[in-house]
Amino acid sequence: MANDAGPDARTEVIQLRRAMETRPVIDLARGVLMASFNLTPDEAWTVLVTVSQHTNIKLHRLAQDIVDTVNGPSLSAQIQHQLTAAVAQLTPMPGPPSTQR
Repeated sequence: MANDAGPDARTEVIQLRRAMETRPVIDLARGVLMASFNLTPDEAWTVLVTVSQHTNIKLHRLAQDIVDTVNGPSLSAQIQHQLTAAVAQLTPMPGPPSTQR
């Protein structure tokens, strides 16, 4: 009997394995962003994806760089700039102070 698993099934298995390997560091990076910038989980995900796209760095590599900054070197100036810009896009502009009590 021939192997019925075609190239699509093999590709899917490879992609799932990669996701299982990279997901923990991505979740850690989201936590770092949430704590650092007071973001929701969805906002942290959006920031990661945005910075990844604007810097042309794979998401899991960017996530590892962010996690590494906790105890290691700073992010590059380019990544810092893109990170700041992505967070700023999420943050609403402050309005006038409320006069209600």
